[in-house]
Amino acid sequence: MAPTRPSIVGLSTGPEPPYPLRMEGKVIKGFGRGAKELGFPTANLPVDGNLTPWIVNIKSGVYLGWVSLCPVPSSHANQPTTLSETGATTMTSDATQASSRKFSIYPMVMSIGYNKFYKNKERSAEVHVLHEFVTTFYGAEMRLLITGFIREEKDYPTREALIEDIAIDCEVVRNSLDREAWALRETGKGTLDGSWLTRETPE
Repeated sequence: MAPTRPSIVGLSTGPEPPYPLRMEGKVIKGFGRGAKELGFPTANLPVDGNLTPWIVNIKSGVYLGWVSLCPVPSSHANQPTTLSETGATTMTSDATQASSRKFSIYPMVMSIGYNKFYKNKERSAEVHVLHEFVTTFYGAEMRLLITGFIREEKDYPTREALIEDIAIDCEVVRNSLDREAWALRETGKGTLDGSWLTRETPE
């Protein structure tokens, strides 16, 4: 019998160094397997050591944190929008009203590695946003605030075993981020500084 995984990660006092880590880029098309084969759609960011130096040496595995998207993607009308249910919130950047942009913030689980089950040849960064969307958002600006590590990357004997572990990962994210020191100050539910997620950058 497989050992029971912990349902929460990290100290209650908040992320420890080197976290939080930052990553950003335009969402690119990935392998297309997340939604079709696993039921967990993912958004992909390029793994580029020039843009994100820390990613070169970070170990492969599953991480948790927060993600912002701009433009705000369409979401199902019947989906909950309160932080307690999905972690979703919509914010406007601090730019002038004429040029301000809206960002949507959600909890996320992220895989960095080669996805041993599928035996990828290139390292990838795949983000599953804990919210349901009507459409894909390729080309959207995505920013990540990675707050901690969940587990190492591993292979699986079956697809069902992989799906089961991903479902547990998502539950770990919800439990871990549902603490004051891990929830974003910007959502009104926590003390963690998430201002980088919605900062305005020069054109």
